[in-house]
Amino acid sequence: MSHLEIWIAILGMAVVTIVTRALFLMAGEHVTVPDRIARALRYAPAAALAAIILPDLMTWQGHFTVAFSNDKLMAGIAATLFYLLTRKMVGMIVVGMAVYTALRLLGG
Repeated sequence: MSHLEIWIAILGMAVVTIVTRALFLMAGEHVTVPDRIARALRYAPAAALAAIILPDLMTWQGHFTVAFSNDKLMAGIAATLFYLLTRKMVGMIVVGMAVYTALRLLGG
């Protein structure tokens, strides 16, 4: 590939990225989203977070496991319980990391 072809590819990827991400901003108020879809989109961040976090919590040493020996899962449960009781995000992170660190140090 020549330098020109590389720059054309980079420019093309930049244009495609900008257009696809800014499409709703460029359309402005001309596009309206139905209420049903707007309500459903409220759950998108939580669903994406669950899709990223849960697989990591459910694997331990390369294997799927739901057991007390899974330090990541136990720390995740402790952090979730703390958040449900207090609604404090920073505290949840601290509790989760503290439980995970303690379990890792005590376990070996």
